[in-house]
Amino acid sequence: MQSSTEKESNYNNLDQKSIAEILKDINYEDKTVAVSVSKAMPQIEKLAEVITGRMKAGGRLFYIGAGTSGRLGVVDASECPPTFGVPFDLVVGIIAGGDGAIRKAVEFAEDDAEQAWKDLSAYDITDKDVVVGIAASGTTPYVIGGLKAANQNKIATGCVVCNSGSPVAAEANYPVEVVTGPEFLTGSTRMKAGTAQKLVLNMLTTTVMIQLGKVKGNKMVDMQLSNDKLIDRGVKMVMSETGIDYPTAADLLNTHGSVRKAADFYHQNK
Repeated sequence: MQSSTEKESNYNNLDQKSIAEILKDINYEDKTVAVSVSKAMPQIEKLAEVITGRMKAGGRLFYIGAGTSGRLGVVDASECPPTFGVPFDLVVGIIAGGDGAIRKAVEFAEDDAEQAWKDLSAYDITDKDVVVGIAASGTTPYVIGGLKAANQNKIATGCVVCNSGSPVAAEANYPVEVVTGPEFLTGSTRMKAGTAQKLVLNMLTTTVMIQLGKVKGNKMVDMQLSNDKLIDRGVKMVMSETGIDYPTAADLLNTHGSVRKAADFYHQNK
């Protein structure tokens, strides 16, 4: 049975369309992605609950994937430390073929069903952790093998796939299936499927980090102050939390190193 992500595009003669027509059609298809994600909300909630519980108990989150899916996992994982101030190894993105595959495709890396567990084992993975496989098709051997091995080692497993009834979903304890249908460009799952996966990963880590107390109100109070823009944002957040002026807030932030610590110090000593 042909997967829906591999089905013929609903559009033809793309090479004969104008720029305006191409953009309009891509945008129309993109509008369907959020609707597809909304249908998977109960599955997303279950996976988020499991990740939250494991992390509160000292566990970590691992993403495994190949190609675009692997890159999306790496991106989401790498953005957690600067956004939420968590250790770099709390959320880990692993891509088939190693970090070099982030920039340049590694031939046949996704076809090795044994490698994902080897990659996970390098992090001393335990049954406190969660492994989430990311695969648009839901058929990637690298991901299937990794989830299967994780299950054998009593590790909670989830997935984000874009077809229903896939082998990857069958291996996951907590599958998330966002059925995005045919791509505008036949089989190009970096498009709608990739967008859907990005949305789900954003939802998972943002929800989990809020549950872990890494957000106050609607502010990233634990974010890393790694450039001038973020420092300015941090100063304004301290101002919002305390009511003090910009120079005073800047001094507090510089002294204490985080929005949370600066605001807490102010409230404890005013």
